[in-house]
Amino acid sequence: MKSSNNINIASRSVLSSPGAIRSELPLSLDAVMKVMDSRQEICDILDGKSKRLMMIVGPCSIHNPDSAIEYAERLRALSEEVKERILIVMRVYFEKPRTTLGWKGLIYDPDLNASYNIEKGIFIARRLMLKIVDLGLPVATEMLDPIIAQYIADAVSWAAIGARTTEAQTHRQLGSGLSMPVGFKNATDGSFQIAIDAISTARSEHSFIGVLEDGHVGVFRTRGNPYAHIVLRGGGGPNYGAEHIAFLKVAMKKAKIPPAIIVDCSHANSGKDYRKQGIVLRDVLSQIADGETALAGVMLESNLQPGAQKIKPGEKPDPCISITDGCVGWEETEELIRMSYDRLGEIYGRDAFKTNTEE
Repeated sequence: MKSSNNINIASRSVLSSPGAIRSELPLSLDAVMKVMDSRQEICDILDGKSKRLMMIVGPCSIHNPDSAIEYAERLRALSEEVKERILIVMRVYFEKPRTTLGWKGLIYDPDLNASYNIEKGIFIARRLMLKIVDLGLPVATEMLDPIIAQYIADAVSWAAIGARTTEAQTHRQLGSGLSMPVGFKNATDGSFQIAIDAISTARSEHSFIGVLEDGHVGVFRTRGNPYAHIVLRGGGGPNYGAEHIAFLKVAMKKAKIPPAIIVDCSHANSGKDYRKQGIVLRDVLSQIADGETALAGVMLESNLQPGAQKIKPGEKPDPCISITDGCVGWEETEELIRMSYDRLGEIYGRDAFKTNTEE
């Protein structure tokens, strides 16, 4: 019998529901408290209640869980040393937006061979997130597919909406209902207005269709996310300079959005050269030293080893080197974080953070 439906669908299969996978891999009560506490710490930074700098640090994308845990263990130890002045959040990205084609992330293709075992990818991703949270590190990720959010969002302390999806109504609605602070990146051309519109939209109430924990389709009604904010990632060129920040603050004030700004030290802000991320970070710290209070945090793409590699058919990639964007290696990561810690002490005075960490 002829059908007018699903003409271009090659196959379909049932995916376990979000509730089923979360029941199999639950957050412990201790982990729930860690996630809630870290979300509040991020909110305090965005509100200006804390002088600490948020640093979202980690691989451009996760492709090897064992290496990710090794990285997390190192980052956790370092985060303990600098926690008085810096809140470190680990970048744990499983979904990669693509302009055309390419590997779409661990959730979609965990075996890196175009077999697209998505259910396996979800289990690996959630299991890894739980381990990182148990270590005591807050987790940051990009929310790309709205359905995937139901499988992992309870373990996430900070979420990003990428430059390619910031304009989408679907992602603005999603952001309005997420339980953690959400950073909207500026458009790929470097302009701010689309992100400002997205933030205003995500801070408002919405009703939309989504997938419930039992896998059924349902209607979600949101309260709006008061901690939607902007992430600057550059565009045609960098957009993190003092002149850009000043212009952005005026635009945000006009839109009645609190000026809390995160600077992505990678992507167009570094000219897509991972070795220049430190230049961006130092400029941000100089602006803070000059009295800029709107700069709440930075993002660094970092891995165990520097650089990037391409996936080659039939070959296993190096587990310690990025297979997407180039990253600084661990040694430089440690240097940049320690430098930031020292610089913040010089800017604010070494006793200025005690109240924030003791409260």
